[in-house]
Amino acid sequence: MSVRALEPQALWNAFADLNAVPRPSKKEERVRQFMVDFGKKLGLETLEDRIGNVIIKKPATPGMEQRITVILQSHLDMVHQKNETTVFDFDQQGINMKVDGDWVMAEGTTLGADNGIGVAAIMALLASKDVAHPALEAFFTIDEETGMTGAKQMDGSLLQGKILLNLDTEDDDELSIGCAGGIDTNTSYKYQETTIHSGWEVVKIKLRGLLGGHSGMDIDKGRGNANKWMARILWELHRENPMQLISFDGGSLRNAIPREATCRIAVPDSESAIQKLENSIAQLKEEYLNLEPEHRFEIETVVSSGDALNDEDCTKILNALCSVHNGVFRMSPDIPQLVEASTSLARVVIQDGLFTTQSLQRSSVESTKAEVSMTVRAAFENMGATVEQGGDYPGWQPNRNSSILKVMENLYTGMFHEAPHVKACHAGLECGILGKHLPGVEMISFGPNIRAAHSPDEKVQISSVQKFWSFLLETLKNIPNKA
Repeated sequence: MSVRALEPQALWNAFADLNAVPRPSKKEERVRQFMVDFGKKLGLETLEDRIGNVIIKKPATPGMEQRITVILQSHLDMVHQKNETTVFDFDQQGINMKVDGDWVMAEGTTLGADNGIGVAAIMALLASKDVAHPALEAFFTIDEETGMTGAKQMDGSLLQGKILLNLDTEDDDELSIGCAGGIDTNTSYKYQETTIHSGWEVVKIKLRGLLGGHSGMDIDKGRGNANKWMARILWELHRENPMQLISFDGGSLRNAIPREATCRIAVPDSESAIQKLENSIAQLKEEYLNLEPEHRFEIETVVSSGDALNDEDCTKILNALCSVHNGVFRMSPDIPQLVEASTSLARVVIQDGLFTTQSLQRSSVESTKAEVSMTVRAAFENMGATVEQGGDYPGWQPNRNSSILKVMENLYTGMFHEAPHVKACHAGLECGILGKHLPGVEMISFGPNIRAAHSPDEKVQISSVQKFWSFLLETLKNIPNKA
């Protein structure tokens, strides 16, 4: 079955149209123009603010003019990740989608349901002729995935709505009323190179097949981090055996749990070194037997040229990689099962005399965000690395007494015969930043079931999209009147 044949067709056709447009973060020119053309073709007021966010305004349907104006918000960019064996050019190609039972997936790449389904739902509402709704302000932001630039530099004066519905949550039984803020930590260290010892053999180690996932939403699931796994087996080998580290390349995106890593080492006896590596790998396999069943290590001797790290720098780097915290840092003492603070070692590169890392720290509390980012900074400064921290964005403080929350809770319970889960999430939703530009605006985030976002296994549930769509329509029908 084609994605375009799915119900509701207006939403799925909009999603297919959107996914035909390449839309990597920081390269949104084509999708911005796509959205501007879409709004103008409908004859609706269409604007771009100074940073490049797109705003499309649609008047209320007859009889709804006295309702509060609603801002519908989603982000235009998507995370671009692919399996290593997948040949795909994200800058030039649209996403290849497929239907698999009750799910829509992509062929070896991220799907873009995060946040394309939200964008598509808004497009369907803008194009609709038979949906009752108050005045709508569709607000499409840019660069959410790599810095939230669109939200940070938005022009709030262009929006008059007093209720904001953010369509960027990934569980259809949740109403999100709070989220984590974040900060990026990037490090660099120039190491001393030395020649590979004469007669030593070069061994290449490749790790692939970890689950990966979103470094906020999935950080509490205990999944393997390819950078930490590789550092661990190298540290264990280096501690008791002669070894030269030549290169290391792990992870890809700052906000994704790394699934793959590759390194090269030189050893005097490859057979003995490989046996010790396999012992360490067997221990990892046992520890993660039920969590990471598909991972695999590939070890082979190769011909290699170039230089290696000297032993002192090798020790410093492996110590830093093994000691830096990764994963949940603190659980919330106030909201059950909410991760308050975390950190993810997303990217590690050792090559041509330079060791660099990228990591992302998150927290819904500013003080613990500062604390967890401090622990990462300290681990790398202790080895002499240069540390730069930036991209800081605030969290979204929950408001349990929001009037729109009460409306949506009652609607959800009436429609689906169960209460929704009202919670804060550990992802970096834009609402925390948007709230600073839109004082007094009440905000709720919700969406359909999306799994494995930010990874090539990303998928969105068809029946859940139908549930989400019906709930969105009913919410718009029940927006309160203006004061």
